[in-house]
Amino acid sequence: MKLFSSVADSSKTLLPVQNKQTRNHLGFVAYSCCTETVSNCDPKTKMSASNVQESEVRIAHSLNMKEAACVKKRRSEIWSSLKTLGINCSQDKVPNIALLGSGGGQRAMVGLLGSLDQLDKTGLLSCLLYLSGVSGSTWCMASLYQEPDWSTKLQAVKEKIVRRISGPPVSWSDAYAKLKKYYREKEYFSLTDVWATMVVTTYVKEIDERTFTDWLGQSKNNPFPIYTLIDKECKQSGDGDPWFEISPCEAGYSLTGAFVKTPSFGSQFVNGRKTTSQPEMDMLLLQALCGSALADGEENKKFLWSKIKGLFRHASDQMIEQMEQDPILQQVDTCSDVLEELAAINICLLDGEDPTTLDHSIRKSLKDLAGHDPQLISPDKSSEDEYTLEVCGLLEELQVKLNISWPVDLKMWIRIFVCMAKWTWGRNYDFLYNMRDPAVPAALLKSKTRDYEDAGLLLNSPYFSVLRTERKIDIIISLDFSEGDPFQTVKEAAEACRKLKIPFPPINLLAEDIKNPKDFYVFKNTSTDKKAPTVIHIPLFNVINCGDKLGQYRKNYTTFQGAYSAEKIIDLMNVAGKNISNNKQELINVINEVIRKK
Repeated sequence: MKLFSSVADSSKTLLPVQNKQTRNHLGFVAYSCCTETVSNCDPKTKMSASNVQESEVRIAHSLNMKEAACVKKRRSEIWSSLKTLGINCSQDKVPNIALLGSGGGQRAMVGLLGSLDQLDKTGLLSCLLYLSGVSGSTWCMASLYQEPDWSTKLQAVKEKIVRRISGPPVSWSDAYAKLKKYYREKEYFSLTDVWATMVVTTYVKEIDERTFTDWLGQSKNNPFPIYTLIDKECKQSGDGDPWFEISPCEAGYSLTGAFVKTPSFGSQFVNGRKTTSQPEMDMLLLQALCGSALADGEENKKFLWSKIKGLFRHASDQMIEQMEQDPILQQVDTCSDVLEELAAINICLLDGEDPTTLDHSIRKSLKDLAGHDPQLISPDKSSEDEYTLEVCGLLEELQVKLNISWPVDLKMWIRIFVCMAKWTWGRNYDFLYNMRDPAVPAALLKSKTRDYEDAGLLLNSPYFSVLRTERKIDIIISLDFSEGDPFQTVKEAAEACRKLKIPFPPINLLAEDIKNPKDFYVFKNTSTDKKAPTVIHIPLFNVINCGDKLGQYRKNYTTFQGAYSAEKIIDLMNVAGKNISNNKQELINVINEVIRKK
């Protein structure tokens, strides 16, 4: 089975004529579509093609025209850069090289910056065609692409980024103002908005409101960027296509080949046509979507409830102060007490403690507001979410019944508590809703909304995006910033590709490699799989750059810890950079070998 169909002429309307499916080891159904131009289809299909042509949704295994133009221009520059390095080839033999940054929180952000710094110093940065990331690596990418020509002045850009992320955090008032802006402007508000403003800002130290429209207007000759997410429902159900990519041009499902213009991602679509516009996603929210590793597990609820309780106390005090002599001040104050105690009950239950005292206090407050005993279930570990929803529902009912105009802040916090109970992350309109196209998994056509989360929760490196056949990648440089087994992701990618019949080299490792990883591995395509890319795999911490301090480095740079100091940032950048500077000649040798085979 061939998962992707490569089509030379992307200007023609493409339609699927065949649909097969297989389930891979990562737990999802992938679809294989053959495509042909409209002229070969029956009249009914031609009518369908016209509908697709009029819509913003593109169903095709081909490059977006703007991406194709960027790639063509970049390849010309790469040809010149190869000559500078003493690598000679004809222009049509220029290898397509993709650099992948794995997830790993701030460790990945800083590690990718240190790696790019050395790629620049060795002259290899200008040879990269694509730069793609998962989770923390996308934080680095977002910072880089603030500068239209970052890859030609990386030393100055790097220093600017280091100064910022080692400097003071975003003020609470600025972060809170941004949170309220998301709540006011967006149709679907979720925990990702809270995560963006109150957590991601503590690492990236800024509120980045640029959009991809800005990028398209200022784009220079840099590696083409691809950010990655996963579709949460597809991951959990094992049906559909979980792998989702966002580039400046398009956002959509990499394996299926279903895309929408990136500025329209999040807007409402019906049958391929936009019906309601939503504000274009900014780069802060993109970083939160890509870096939302907490979205997957119930075990993370305690951390977020504790964070929300502290934030709410601060916000509540500010809200009460601002209301001063407002006649509904007392009701708002009581409602605030209920929400704060509700957060405490959730923390209490997650800790296995008795919530009875808090429950009695909430019931008394609700009785004071409503004038009668509230009808509530008893909170316990099995009903904590239902209890939260019932309390929030009663507060919303009281607003209507008592004709009280809750402040916007209070409405927002009730919504946040509802999102916590429902564990809602990354919710957006489904741009494929109600379309009729056999190339698209049915699961993606039926729901009005989809939830998106950190791609590292499925696969901690963005292989599936660069392995799209139409991107014709010859060399993948995989920078692995994972906290655990530094080979897990590349092994999982190889196994998934084997089952999906996507060309990928075999991953052969010794037991000693797992225990004491080196700094440079090359996995080559085989004689029976000539279309497979060559994969260069580089573990962040290894026995070459860390020596006998390998375990200490892993302990010092865990994924979930506070923002790094300036000293830790510089140290980590140096360690990551050694993996490149120590292997410059090996990288050049691989490029030469791939060119000879082309």
